[in-house]
Amino acid sequence: MYSLELSLRYSPFPIAIQKKEYSDVKRIYDEIKKNMNDNDSYLIELNCDKVQDKLIVVRAKEVIAVQIYEKSSVAGGAKRPGFSLDI
Repeated sequence: MYSLELSLRYSPFPIAIQKKEYSDVKRIYDEIKKNMNDNDSYLIELNCDKVQDKLIVVRAKEVIAVQIYEKSSVAGGAKRPGFSLDI
């Protein structure tokens, strides 16, 4: 399961969705990255594979950071989700 996490301007809490396939989450990541650079205000609709009824719409120009990470039960939480300066 792969997670895509968005940090929004003026919001202390990130928004996250999960997808089963890396190609799905990478496609969404690339779309958001492209729309962040456009001057027009695009809406991005996201849905989650883990929680079927979860739908999110965000304005692309309000996204300040995007990250992809893999949620693995084997890792046991080795990768902490969120944006961090820890190396």
